[in-house]
Amino acid sequence: MAKKSVIAREKKKQRLVAKYADLRKKLKEEGKWDELDTLPRNSSKIRLKNRCLLTGRPKGYMRDFAICRVMFRKMANEGKIPGITKASW
Repeated sequence: MAKKSVIAREKKKQRLVAKYADLRKKLKEEGKWDELDTLPRNSSKIRLKNRCLLTGRPKGYMRDFAICRVMFRKMANEGKIPGITKASW
């Protein structure tokens, strides 16, 4: 599991991105690059990192489920993800 501080930092970035999204879009359309530079760096969407919602793990992230592969496997085996079963042939 990721450190609580790393998870909190990522959530803070997500809030900043949501807060400045409209303003950033407007400034880009108008071509006001100097004003765009004055905004916080973490307000850029590109600085976000996909992390598991349950553990905060950054690697092995599965977009469709928003969790990492480790938690996906655990939850699938426990039957907590609808429509997912372990393959056997």
